[in-house]
Amino acid sequence: MDGATPRPVAVVTGASAGIGAATAQRLASDGFDVVLGARRVDKLEELAARCGGRALALDVSDASSVEVFSSEVERVNLLVNNAGLAVGVDPLAELSDEAAETMWRTNVLGLLRVTRALLPKLEASGNGHIVNLGSIAGFEVYAGGGGYTATKHAVRAITRTLRLELVGKPIRITEVAPGLVETEFSMVRFAGDGAKAAKPYEGIEPLTAEDIADCVAWAATRPPHVNIDEIVVRPRAQATATVVARET
Repeated sequence: MDGATPRPVAVVTGASAGIGAATAQRLASDGFDVVLGARRVDKLEELAARCGGRALALDVSDASSVEVFSSEVERVNLLVNNAGLAVGVDPLAELSDEAAETMWRTNVLGLLRVTRALLPKLEASGNGHIVNLGSIAGFEVYAGGGGYTATKHAVRAITRTLRLELVGKPIRITEVAPGLVETEFSMVRFAGDGAKAAKPYEGIEPLTAEDIADCVAWAATRPPHVNIDEIVVRPRAQATATVVARET
């Protein structure tokens, strides 16, 4: 490499669409070599071709998949734990074990697995950074969201615990907690029902995936001694998870 300093490497999970894809593109434009992980490898490869990244199959809910993925990442400076989902809006009295377990396997255990697997390489980089995509659901609750909010509260707890456990090591820890962001997240939550998926965004201008990517990139490009503990970002029209000013 003719003595040049190698470009920093960013690993982005859940990178096939939405916030993950937007973040990967933004980081690539900011000078990172990006490693893209998700289950939909066809979409990953399309994105990798656009941003010059590397696409690797990854199912964060599968321990063996995480192991294989992490073994193929030679070095990493920035880990963006973005993979996550919500399943339905059933009240707790009707929440199925299957739905709850799906959210916990992906949102919590998946984040733990990927972080644990890549932590030694992040530390070895001499300037590591972990950005966890949380949510305002990590410190607020709403009816019908008990399963999802429980997982995002866990993400918040994990992030804060890591901040304590890694203090003194060359690794920064950040949580980005968005409010209403219009991506395919809602389509997944409502099992492809377009009308239901559009409902949360009616009458407002929601955040976009690019808005969140901007937050991640800003935190990641601060000087190494600057740790952005958390960024809470919502649309102007949203005050809390349940207080939203909608145009009629």
